[in-house]
Amino acid sequence: MLRVEDLDTPAVIVFLDRLEANIARVQSLIARQGIGNRPHIKTHKIPAIAQMQMQAGAVGLTCQKLGELEVFVDAGVCDDYLLTYNIIGPHKTDRLMRLAGRVKRLAVVADNDVVLRGLSEAGLRHSRDIPLLIECDTGFGRNGVQSPEAALDLARLALKLPRIAFEGLMMFPNTAPHTHEFFTRAVKLFREAGIKLPVVSGGGTPALNSLAEFPMMTEHRAGTYVYNDVMMVHSGVASWQDCALQVRATVVSRPSPARAVLDCGSKVLTSDQYYVQHYGRLADYPGAVISALSEEHAIVDLTAVSKRPKIGEVVNVIPNHCCSVSNMNDEVHGVRNGVVELTWPVAARGKVR
Repeated sequence: MLRVEDLDTPAVIVFLDRLEANIARVQSLIARQGIGNRPHIKTHKIPAIAQMQMQAGAVGLTCQKLGELEVFVDAGVCDDYLLTYNIIGPHKTDRLMRLAGRVKRLAVVADNDVVLRGLSEAGLRHSRDIPLLIECDTGFGRNGVQSPEAALDLARLALKLPRIAFEGLMMFPNTAPHTHEFFTRAVKLFREAGIKLPVVSGGGTPALNSLAEFPMMTEHRAGTYVYNDVMMVHSGVASWQDCALQVRATVVSRPSPARAVLDCGSKVLTSDQYYVQHYGRLADYPGAVISALSEEHAIVDLTAVSKRPKIGEVVNVIPNHCCSVSNMNDEVHGVRNGVVELTWPVAARGKVR
């Protein structure tokens, strides 16, 4: 029997009871709104966890890249996927069509006519229709058409192109500042134009607390909730006790009374900060924060704590962004009651194409 303290560091662990509770809690939260739960696998990248989400009641899965999708289709996790990324060029669209032939439904997104026409051409080459959502930018400033009117124009083009099956709209995240205004206007415009919107897909774990504000949504795509992290606690959608993924690391140096150094740097923890300070939190030392990272060193500021870890001690770190941690580590260890119950390879890590 392998115990958690036997793991060499740095090691990524997942508290299985927290993982299971997170899956059940969010599935119930979304179902109470009468909409579908379509989890984003980008957080865990592990087919076995996606299977747990499907068994809990998810309607399908969300992937970001074709490489991720290939891993999950190969694993036979489910038969309904949404790929939320513009797919451009014959090489990628041919891969997409081959995958579409292996599942019941594979929907894609587009925010411009170049992507739309490429998908249509691929559909013609492969004699296959492709379900499509128009991606909308409601204030996040990433991909997406810039207005409800532009969404309607692109939808009209989609309806004219062969092998494109227009299904609706998607955006990320619900918390973007103009989401409600954008979709209220879009629903009205599409209704007046006589174009049905069977799918209106929203997203984001931080938006889970405001689902009721978006009655037009038919499904929600959240990913980070499965593990949670510093950002999700900061957002108010999770507590420290909900943080299932943590990094076990060893204190390798105490250069000064208020500073410790851990054996997990940016190659393990990620330097992502987004809207939070520092680079992680020591779970067993509240107030201790990781103030700086280099590739192999995590610098811990112990100024605010009286009890401080010693050289050689192993500590648990709650990372800022658990999704990036998944993508930088080959495996995660599932732990229950101090015992390593299983080890999952992170099957879709590095699948960026």
